[in-house]
This record gives sequence, structure tokens and C-alpha cells, in this order.
Amino acid sequence: MPLASCAYSAYTLCMQYTIRGIPEAIDTVLRQRARASGKSLNEAAVEALTEGSGMSGKPRKRRDLHDIAGTWKFDKAIETALAAQDHVDADLWR
Repeated sequence: MPLASCAYSAYTLCMQYTIRGIPEAIDTVLRQRARASGKSLNEAAVEALTEGSGMSGKPRKRRDLHDIAGTWKFDKAIETALAAQDHVDADLWR
């Protein structure tokens, strides 16, 4: 196999990315995750990308709230409190 083909194969098998603008909260979580699992930051990031893209093969845990949908019960005190939140105090609003 010619050298150029070997280099191309190595490059595409170990694709390298530079990702900029990572929010601080995501950086913190990734670093905590890496530390807790004893992995490098790169390994933790690749793992998170794999999970997030749905390619890990594991079903994602979801919460659809079907067990509480439609269970709201009318309560005069709650409705009064919620209505009071809609009132704009003109003295405070300037």
C-alpha cells in the first residue's frame, strides 16, 4: 500500500476535530465526568458525543410526564395566587 494511502487511512480512522465555544457548564460536566470515570477529557467528550448522537446503542432515558398529564385540580386559592402574579405594580414598573 502506498504511503499516501496509509496516511489517508490513518487520518480518516482517527479523525481529529477542534471544537470551539464550549459553554462553561458543558466543560465543567465533561471534566467531572472524565475525572469520575478515570478517562481523558477526549475520551469523555467522544463518549458524550456518541451518547448524544444516539449511536451508543443504549436507549436514552426519557420522561414524558404521561402519569401526571391531565391531573390538575382546580383550587380557588391557587388560582387567586396565580392571578395575583399577573398584576403589574405601576409604582415598580418604570
